[in-house]
Amino acid sequence: MRILFTGGSGKAGKYACRYLRDQGHRVVNVDLRPLEEPGIDNLIADITDSGSMFNVMTSYAGFDELDPGTGVPRFDAVVHFAAVPRILIQPDHETFRINTIGTYNVIEAAVKLGIPKIVFASSETTYGVCFADGEVRPDYLPVDEEHDTNPMDSYGLSKVVNEKTARAFQRRSGIDIYGLRIGNVIEPQDYSRFPGFFADPVVRRRNIFCYIDARDLGQIVDLCVKTDGLGFQIFNAGNDTNSVNLPNSALLERFYPDVPVTRPLDEDEALFSNRKIRTMLGFREQHNWRAYVAES
Repeated sequence: MRILFTGGSGKAGKYACRYLRDQGHRVVNVDLRPLEEPGIDNLIADITDSGSMFNVMTSYAGFDELDPGTGVPRFDAVVHFAAVPRILIQPDHETFRINTIGTYNVIEAAVKLGIPKIVFASSETTYGVCFADGEVRPDYLPVDEEHDTNPMDSYGLSKVVNEKTARAFQRRSGIDIYGLRIGNVIEPQDYSRFPGFFADPVVRRRNIFCYIDARDLGQIVDLCVKTDGLGFQIFNAGNDTNSVNLPNSALLERFYPDVPVTRPLDEDEALFSNRKIRTMLGFREQHNWRAYVAES
């Protein structure tokens, strides 16, 4: 497939781009800086400029595409990860502006140009726990995609708005648009931090103890690109287990004594539920932290 990927130079995006490339896809990264990676093409563009998004989606990927003489090939899918990645990087109004206007521009261009598949990055922060002022607990556990999204910060709010934007365009067009509520992204070198999580698990409370290995996130994106006919969908993108070495019985007693538990939980099952991506997309975790970190 020929895939346009916004934000492929970022922490999560670079792993997803590599995974898609390794699956045989032609990947064009659209970012403010290039991804210096063999086999991945780059275009420098700003997602907040609508004309730029229409232009990059009607562009050649590389010089080799000039040779057939048949015009610009159409993209098969757009994957949209470009964003201000959290609060406290830019002022709140800029975080909200860039993330919401950028997402509108990307989805609008893809839909109006007839690109049949869009996958976009939403966030665990939509649930209102991560960047809350003070401690906020989930309404129930495990947190699934039906849980209320009620953040109080500019980043989480921008992602809630982006989900509504995507849903509106899907309703208008009928194409497949899938959003990923991405958990805390862990690169391979980040596993060196896990012993600190074990020693002080409270540092993982704001993430609902979730994590997503960046390479497993690449698999999820690829599954989204390859899975057709689901319309508008939101998926939690997380690994199978929690990011600490405590069993759920201990986590519930210590951190969530009054939070309802809606179904039986395995002791290591992620409280940030990934059941939907396993059931609907066929996701199979490849990078559990236990393969890289001793439990004690």
